[in-house]
Amino acid sequence: QVQLVDSGGGLVQPGGSLRLSCAASGFTFSIYDITWYRQAPGKERELVARITSRGGRTTYADSVRGRFTISRDNAKNTAYLQMNGLVPEDTAVYYCYVYNKWGQGTQVTVSS
Repeated sequence: QVQLVDSGGGLVQPGGSLRLSCAASGFTFSIYDITWYRQAPGKERELVARITSRGGRTTYADSVRGRFTISRDNAKNTAYLQMNGLVPEDTAVYYCYVYNKWGQGTQVTVSS
């Protein structure tokens, strides 16, 4: 069966860093684009970053460009979102989306 497991969230201080992971199983991971979304309380779901299947093209939301980096390791069936310089506005549940499937989400909280 198809499964995506999001992990790596937590509580960090402003200016801190986190690396989120999306571990996939049950399908051919390497041929699909990967997208990270986030949703904060009371707000619409927002596209954070996207990477093509071969890793040659990336897309970022204006709010995270220069601070976040999306990457993938197809040999490990895993995608990553490196988040640096975190600010309170980054607080949200982050979800991985691949092959028309969603991860369960991982909470990121940025607070003093």
